[in-house]
Amino acid sequence: MNSIRLRRHAISIVPQSRRVLLRPFIPAEMSRIRTMMERVFVRSEESVGEELAKVWQDFEFRHRNLGAVLLENYERVQKQVPWAAPVSDQRKLLLGALFSGEYALESAAIFNPSIVAHPDQRGVAPGAVRFVMSLRATGEGHISSIEFRTGTIDAGGNISMDSVSPYVSAAEIVANPSFQKRQFQMKLLELGLLQEDAQAVLAPLGDIFSLAELTQIMAQVRQKTEPKTHDFRRALDCIQWLADSNYEQHFPETLAFSERIVFPFSPNETNGIEDARFVRFREDDGSVMYYATYTAYNGRSILPQLIETLDFAKFRILTLSGARVQNKGMALFPRRVGGRYAMLSRFDDENLFLMYSQSPYEWTDPQLILRPSAMWESVKIGNCGSPIETDAGWLVLTHGVGPMRKYCIGAVLLDREDPTQVIGRLHEPLLAP
Repeated sequence: MNSIRLRRHAISIVPQSRRVLLRPFIPAEMSRIRTMMERVFVRSEESVGEELAKVWQDFEFRHRNLGAVLLENYERVQKQVPWAAPVSDQRKLLLGALFSGEYALESAAIFNPSIVAHPDQRGVAPGAVRFVMSLRATGEGHISSIEFRTGTIDAGGNISMDSVSPYVSAAEIVANPSFQKRQFQMKLLELGLLQEDAQAVLAPLGDIFSLAELTQIMAQVRQKTEPKTHDFRRALDCIQWLADSNYEQHFPETLAFSERIVFPFSPNETNGIEDARFVRFREDDGSVMYYATYTAYNGRSILPQLIETLDFAKFRILTLSGARVQNKGMALFPRRVGGRYAMLSRFDDENLFLMYSQSPYEWTDPQLILRPSAMWESVKIGNCGSPIETDAGWLVLTHGVGPMRKYCIGAVLLDREDPTQVIGRLHEPLLAP
């Protein structure tokens, strides 16, 4: 194999432990919450002011909107343990600080980048492209989240990165998101729970319904009749689980991309959002949507999920359906192929498959396209991200796992019109440690 000349750029993306996210810290025991609150309420207003000043001195410079976040965390606690007596603003802030904690997003690692063209290309020089890079940040407790960086690649291939904000901000979770009935039906069908009782729950809802509408119907069903069968109880639990797992989050559009953090929120993600693969998807009519597959991890099991966004300010997080929506390594093609969505998959945790669908949310019937062949990929193979369209075909960067779990990067070329057809593959690694 002929050698390829590579040029290593001077850019390094390294973890910064000073980038910390302010998170709620709320004990599970109500008695402990009340005791903590009482320790603040017994203090004089003067003492509260002195303690709050210490908080400001130690932490204000690390967070853009410290006061607003502390008040949000106070409100969270106040809803759980209402307090009848009037509470001054500074006491609310001190209580909020008591129920807050910093989380170092990158303290363990920052890795697994994916890169797409930025949605805003205004002012970019001819031949250059502004980009958005996603990164997996892993912090305390090995919990992963998604961070972003931006930069530009000029016509000569030179890369420049934009400065990184010293602040990080979590998104606002939309209080009353909307859902598609078909997604609920498909997931229930996949789990064998789309029976008469479950259909009765979904029947009154429109094709698009809100969380408030679903909550009302669920309450009515439970009030009218106690679920009689195990499957009906499972169906109700699954409907609630789907509602919790499909959500929306928004960032202010003025917030720097590097300050936006997609942090775990749903029950599926309690232990992390892993390995996001973003792709700029162009529909046949020319419209663009950014999608990302990722792996939700709850500490026991993993679940492939989907993110969609137009602008990296408003994100929808969605559950994927289909019998073969399993394991890691799903990557969406950047356009339809033969009128259908196409996705690479490794549902068996060993080989590379291709799936077609009329919807980006439902995936079945995988077709095997590639097995491990060389020793450097003899444990398993996977993709390094979405296929890249070239005149010669779809270029897919792959990763192979070999002896001693050594990871190497390879490449395969798939036919443009029929990606199940492999035109060629590298038999030696493109990159190796």
